Amino acid sequence: MAVGADASVDTRKKPEATMPQHPRSLTYYWKCDRPAAFHGTDERPRDSAQMLAQLEVVIQRALPHRTLAVRPTPSQGNHLTFLATVDGVDRFVRIEDGPEADDYMEVESHLIGLVRGLGIPAPEIFASDASRLEVPFAWQVMEQIKCPDLNHFHKACTLDLPGVAGKIGAAVAAWQGIRPEGFGPFDPARLREAGALQGFHTRYQDYFHLHIDRHLSFLVERGFLTPSQSENFDSAIKEHASLLELSQGCLVHKDLALWNILGTESEIAAFIDFDDAISGDPMDDLSLLGCFYDGAVISKALEGYASVRPLPQEHRRRFWLHLLRNMIVKAVIRVGAGYFDKTDNFFLINSGKGGSDLKTFTLERLSRSLRGLRENQDPVFL
Repeated sequence: MAVGADASVDTRKKPEATMPQHPRSLTYYWKCDRPAAFHGTDERPRDSAQMLAQLEVVIQRALPHRTLAVRPTPSQGNHLTFLATVDGVDRFVRIEDGPEADDYMEVESHLIGLVRGLGIPAPEIFASDASRLEVPFAWQVMEQIKCPDLNHFHKACTLDLPGVAGKIGAAVAAWQGIRPEGFGPFDPARLREAGALQGFHTRYQDYFHLHIDRHLSFLVERGFLTPSQSENFDSAIKEHASLLELSQGCLVHKDLALWNILGTESEIAAFIDFDDAISGDPMDDLSLLGCFYDGAVISKALEGYASVRPLPQEHRRRFWLHLLRNMIVKAVIRVGAGYFDKTDNFFLINSGKGGSDLKTFTLERLSRSLRGLRENQDPVFL
């Protein structure tokens, strides 16, 4: 400040106030990239009298009723789950209680409504609130689909997996008719203000590469990958960067697996848990099936997809590229959350298998996706 100037007046331009970035805008996959990484991957108390009382209060205000009873129900997902019996009818309730005060449940509820509008089976949402104005958690009350998830039948070896896979592929193709603006996770504020689905990212490649260096470094530091393996995965992804130059995204479930589909041994009753949904590549959801199931299943899913809409250009390399990226993320979660120490009571581990088998499978699937990408193989050979 010049000598003699009024010292009580600061004429320097002050920086404009900026809104903090939404945590979802900084994540590739919420479960491992959220500030409270791996929150909800272990068992948490779900029967506290305070939480049940809080739930009763918000449900009482949201749903007209004469009688109400709320009780906890087991879940291995990252949400706390409950059953609310409203005038004798059971409703399924989910809670997101992470320290980030995540409001993505608003987006998910909207997406499920859009999916149902396309004729794809999904539960009806009766009430939802992620504001945390009344209670310290986001909550959602939905239709209870009285069917187990398909993984229940798969582990019992009674599921018609090839037949169901074709129906899954057809559903994926159908919900890709939802074509949002932008890429990556959706902006809840934009949805509230304009009723529009808009991804946080203007370029798909920016979303796709988010935290990939950190993910690979984590796996090397934990001794799961060697530096050479990490470099091979990274270089293969960079070699195929042109596949990420999308002009338009489509709805991607982003957690598509049998435990997020309810039904019977041969039929689908509902697709659930769109909590990680993004705007992305048409082969991403089918690649997620490849994180768990073999080439015969993927082949049937591709057939089902093609019965609704044509497969995209370079669909084989797109499949392998996204399988590789998704398997890197799955490995981060499995290492970070201690999944390799679990038994076959855990939903990811097949009957008669253990955590070491899951570790071997994860490494093999990473290696297989790298080979498939570089050789442009048909996914049937997964």
